[in-house]
Amino acid sequence: MLSLNLTPIFKARGIDRPYTFLVKAGLSPHSANAILNSKTRIFRLDHIELLCRTLVCEPNDLVMFTADNDQHLSPDHPLNNLKQTDTATDMKETLATMPFKQLKEITKQINGMS
Repeated sequence: MLSLNLTPIFKARGIDRPYTFLVKAGLSPHSANAILNSKTRIFRLDHIELLCRTLVCEPNDLVMFTADNDQHLSPDHPLNNLKQTDTATDMKETLATMPFKQLKEITKQINGMS
């Protein structure tokens, strides 16, 4: 089953108030609530584009695949690429606990990429 999985992106981007973020980005309060509470069964293309633009991600980052117990996919099936195995990373917490020397090195690497 496909479902939305925005929590890891919000945590990585340091977004503490996802509802407010989504409404300010241009979603209606109803749509933002439905998306955050996984109550949406229809995901509009303009919503996908808006989320990808504001969260700087691609559509595959927004969805997660979980196989139902009665579904058996071959290990090389493309849907397996959408399985989320990483735990949500809180970048603020990671940066807050990282030694300063490592922060400086990461900053150098990031600046070298741009």
